[in-house]
Amino acid sequence: MMPVTKPSFIILDSVDSTNNYAMAKVHAGLAKHGDAYFSFNQTGGKGQRGKKWHTGNGENIAVSIITDASELHIHEQFKLSAAIALACVDFFGSFAGDETTIKWPNDIYWRDRKAGGILIENVIGHGLTSKKNETSTRSGAYWKYSVAGIGININQDIFENDLNKAISLKQITGQDFDITVLAQQLHLAVLDSFKQLLTQPFEKILQRYNERLFKRNQAVQLKKGNIVFSTTIKEVTESGQLFTVDLIDNLFGFGEVEWLL
Repeated sequence: MMPVTKPSFIILDSVDSTNNYAMAKVHAGLAKHGDAYFSFNQTGGKGQRGKKWHTGNGENIAVSIITDASELHIHEQFKLSAAIALACVDFFGSFAGDETTIKWPNDIYWRDRKAGGILIENVIGHGLTSKKNETSTRSGAYWKYSVAGIGININQDIFENDLNKAISLKQITGQDFDITVLAQQLHLAVLDSFKQLLTQPFEKILQRYNERLFKRNQAVQLKKGNIVFSTTIKEVTESGQLFTVDLIDNLFGFGEVEWLL
């Protein structure tokens, strides 16, 4: 059962990685579902595939949110990823407009430029456990917690080497924002989306995810190994595979192809 105590929103001046900090709290037994760790400066932020995620000093959102994933099966990790990505795209889109999309699997884009990214790390348990609404006891590996690290560009207006064609909310709107207030809003949006994941059929969440899918029904160039090819983005499947169409139908798993923009 999830704790009923109110989630905490912890503000840090500086940290190497909010995900590292949050994960340490989980392993020490000092964290609970919904707790968030926000930092004004992140010196060693992590992105997908071992890449670094840079955050301007006091300019952008760098927050890690803990969720109790024990009511999900260990093979349902894309479901959590989709729910969190939806929270982020809705949050950013509420300021930046309808051109905000999700670039599979969970980057946040505005037009053709990256506005944010998500890195989810998991804590897996082993042994006997019982799952809510199940009468039997499961054995083996099970999902205990996830730590969702979210980086969103807010007030930064200069990006070193254009950093993958990055863009911020300030560049889009011309306004400055209070990043602490926005991070707290994002925190609540993620927790609400997680609650919907547990209470709604996933088909509804997946439909909304695909409605916001980057380059949907458009031809793009992807790279698999040393091969570059053109294909049309159609949708993401329930298991998290990218479905595209060219001369044949294709299904790609995470990390199997690289986008060429």
